[in-house]
Amino acid sequence: MSINSGRLFRLFKYIVYALLAVNVYLFWSEEVLTAALQFPNGIAPLSLIDAYAATIDTAAWVILLLMFELETYVLEDDHFNPVVTWSLHGIRIVCYSFILYAFYGYIVNLAFVNAATQLGGVSDLCALVSDGWSYAVDFDEYTALSAANCGSFSDADTFMHFPGMPAVVDATGLMDIRRLAWVDVINAAVWLIVVLVLEADVWLQERNRFEGASLWISNVTKFVLYSALLIAAIYWGIKGDFVDFWDAFLWLVAFVFIELNVFEWRQEVRETAQQGQIRTSS
Repeated sequence: MSINSGRLFRLFKYIVYALLAVNVYLFWSEEVLTAALQFPNGIAPLSLIDAYAATIDTAAWVILLLMFELETYVLEDDHFNPVVTWSLHGIRIVCYSFILYAFYGYIVNLAFVNAATQLGGVSDLCALVSDGWSYAVDFDEYTALSAANCGSFSDADTFMHFPGMPAVVDATGLMDIRRLAWVDVINAAVWLIVVLVLEADVWLQERNRFEGASLWISNVTKFVLYSALLIAAIYWGIKGDFVDFWDAFLWLVAFVFIELNVFEWRQEVRETAQQGQIRTSS
């Protein structure tokens, strides 16, 4: 029994896409717990992005990824009538709106953790148990303090308080959280630049102009951008945030597939052009 390598490749690709869709739920399950602590009186519509930046961002990216998959692989050139073309572009514009909205949310989260101030009069976490406080064990991850666990989080004698919520962390933990918040902002910004470059690639490829200098500039730029994204993924892995590391790794794999789609599309266009020249000359 032989295995069709093309089908196996497509199966692997779509499994990666499905896992990215699952990550929407994973981020939501994390953020819904944080939102309950950060917004005890409910979330106002304008604060949704503050509470669910990663969920909204990931959902928009999954839809955008599927749009790129349709345009660069699934649909043939003769499928691109005005309705299909404008539909793909319209959905992508909506996705970009939510991605930019989520990027703003990451900036808001960064400002939030940077606004932490020292909690006066407290030198022992166990003193906060009876008042319903929590400890920030990671960025956007809090554990309620109890008599059983209050002595296990930190041996510091001063703590930082996050504004507007009953949550504390020691200075070392706050530094790690701020770094992770910065990585979120930088990672989101780099991905925005990646899709701008990819949009340019698709635009040029549709007009048979993705050659020479434009191809070289695109490849060099994306090498730098993907390297930055890989560094971010490695950092999340070192810091022990598995969901962020796993998500970052899957997105890199997914966009490798999109890059391969564009490469294959470019090869097909070149082969078609060469065949046309042969028929003309004969």
